[in-house]
Amino acid sequence: MDANGLESLPANELHERAVRYAVRHGDLGFLWELLKVIPAAEAASGHTNETANDLSKVSALLSDAIAAGEGKLGEALRPVYIDYLRKHPDA
Repeated sequence: MDANGLESLPANELHERAVRYAVRHGDLGFLWELLKVIPAAEAASGHTNETANDLSKVSALLSDAIAAGEGKLGEALRPVYIDYLRKHPDA
């Protein structure tokens, strides 16, 4: 899919494509980057109570990474997914 087509996809589909591709290709770098930006995205999406929790608990981050394509959090992470998918057009 071309870069312009990615912009039109909903956040949950961007999440699914990016995470599925990263898992399938063992791209731990992307998954780690996703884990690092989730707290800031949660704060930006109004989930400030989740931010403090995530900063101290890796298990919460892993859980969030799996479900980080929905709602306001998914929307806040759209740029992360689009950037990754542009780098991997076969995803």
